[in-house]
Amino acid sequence: MSNVDDVNIIGTGRVKFGLEYRDLLSDQGVCINVFGEVDGEDVELLRFDCFDHEPHYHYGPEKHNERLMLDPTTEGDSMDWVLNKFSNRLPEMIERAGYQELSEYAQSTDMSDVIRELSTTAKQLSVSGRKTVLHDRGDVIVDAGPIRFGIEYRHLSNDEGVAIHVLGDVNGEEIELLTFDCFKRAPHYHYGPRAKNQRMYLDHTASPDSLKWALDLLNGGKLGPMLEKAGYVDHANRLNPTILLQSMETVSETALKMDKEASQS
Repeated sequence: MSNVDDVNIIGTGRVKFGLEYRDLLSDQGVCINVFGEVDGEDVELLRFDCFDHEPHYHYGPEKHNERLMLDPTTEGDSMDWVLNKFSNRLPEMIERAGYQELSEYAQSTDMSDVIRELSTTAKQLSVSGRKTVLHDRGDVIVDAGPIRFGIEYRHLSNDEGVAIHVLGDVNGEEIELLTFDCFKRAPHYHYGPRAKNQRMYLDHTASPDSLKWALDLLNGGKLGPMLEKAGYVDHANRLNPTILLQSMETVSETALKMDKEASQS
């Protein structure tokens, strides 16, 4: 549930909009709130989480909080879908959320200028708010056809471990496609660190050796599907199983050696 004081408010009427950028690590995107004045207080009527991977919206977050998922395959870009509904179905959606009087207000009030301002501001926020990470490419580089592996041992202020970067060329520039941070305390991996940067944490209880987990994954045929999920279908399609297998021997040997040397130092 969002508070009107915590977001950027667009509009001044009894129904207004709120904007903020939310980064959940495993997902991120613009959050658009619809606030309405109820008994002299601003109440969240609707909320639209225009996330990269699991976009969804809420009817009546402060009441029954009905949550519905958005399917990007059928509806396209979630933010475009939301902004279109504001122009065409906002009163009906407010009514379903349980606020009949505010639905009537939205029906009788010209909110087109406010929605245009909201659209411009939201699209700017979707760019400026995006969280990405830029790692070093690694100390040891292993070529594997359309991709390269960069391997290093990372020392952070509160964690450490082997990092395996999957690199590839996009529009003539080398970028990070995937990264596996096989840390001792909080192991995790990134889909598209330079793009959508979906960060997934590994359950250390279920998989106590994160480096072994990552190497088993890469050796077990999961690299292609992971590249596809990160948005790099062309790189996935051009993987050569024989070359990849040979490269992974070097990657595994190098990563395990780095981990052993670090544990002995």
